[in-house]
Amino acid sequence: MRALLQRVSNASVTVEGQIIGQIEHGLLIFVCAMPDDTHATAQGLAQKIAKLRLFKDDAGKMNRSLPDTGGSALIVSQFTLAAIWRKGNRPGFSAAAEPEMAEKHYQYFCRQLAAEGVPVRTGKFRSPMAVSLVNDGPVTIWMDSKDK
Repeated sequence: MRALLQRVSNASVTVEGQIIGQIEHGLLIFVCAMPDDTHATAQGLAQKIAKLRLFKDDAGKMNRSLPDTGGSALIVSQFTLAAIWRKGNRPGFSAAAEPEMAEKHYQYFCRQLAAEGVPVRTGKFRSPMAVSLVNDGPVTIWMDSKDK
């Protein structure tokens, strides 16, 4: 799986003019399932994200995790994180998991992050969404479960 995390002071997702997911302080997480992902991949990524120390402590150092701060996560499916862009000028997305499998992994990832004690809000899978955010920091982290 791939994930792009942005530490936010607020974020929201709008579908057809209606806000369907919104958080204040926390992480906006864009997630992309890849063809060889499993539930174990999704669980491992969720556990790692829950433990990442991306929030400031009293000394101003990034030393606190999302559960430590009482923050929330807004999770948005984003197949474009699998873009193949090296050839030509139009990226391809064939490296992403098929939609049915991707949705299963996305939903499982959301449940696993919630199981780690993180309040979770979501976008709407396979829907055009407008995402608004205020990046706090800015702090943006790229994660790929294949990276060691």
